[in-house]
Amino acid sequence: MTAWTFAPEAVDTPDATSLRRDFYDDVASRYWRRPATAAEVDEGLAGDGVERLVPPTGQFVVGRYGTEPAACGGVLLLDAERAELTRVYLRPAYRGKKGAGLLMETLEREARELGASRIVLNTRLDLVEARALYVRHGYTEIPAYCTGPYMEIWYGKPLR
Repeated sequence: MTAWTFAPEAVDTPDATSLRRDFYDDVASRYWRRPATAAEVDEGLAGDGVERLVPPTGQFVVGRYGTEPAACGGVLLLDAERAELTRVYLRPAYRGKKGAGLLMETLEREARELGASRIVLNTRLDLVEARALYVRHGYTEIPAYCTGPYMEIWYGKPLR
């Protein structure tokens, strides 16, 4: 039986970079309702702030199904109490294999290890699978804690 493993990983490794590109391609293509071009993915990833996803300000995690890079996500400390969940992604071929829940548990543990007592996130209304995942894992809708062009709904959850 193939098993999932999750571990912190630098955002610029080949596997992490490939997952981040796939994440951005997926969310941008859904938003634009057409396939994103490689140039658009490059532009979207340029200056996206992932350099902060390292301790003590954050953490980036890669999930592997067997030996294959299949999932990723990050947590970013916003202040002394809150961490933000970001870049949560499972490649389509690995969805339905129980990895999403394990990824969420891993990211929440990483947020606690960074000192957070609450985790928050923002997303778009059209990302219905992601929203269902968050609700399934105990996240509830909260007032907006930030603003931006792709932020339509906000969720939060206590970690302790």
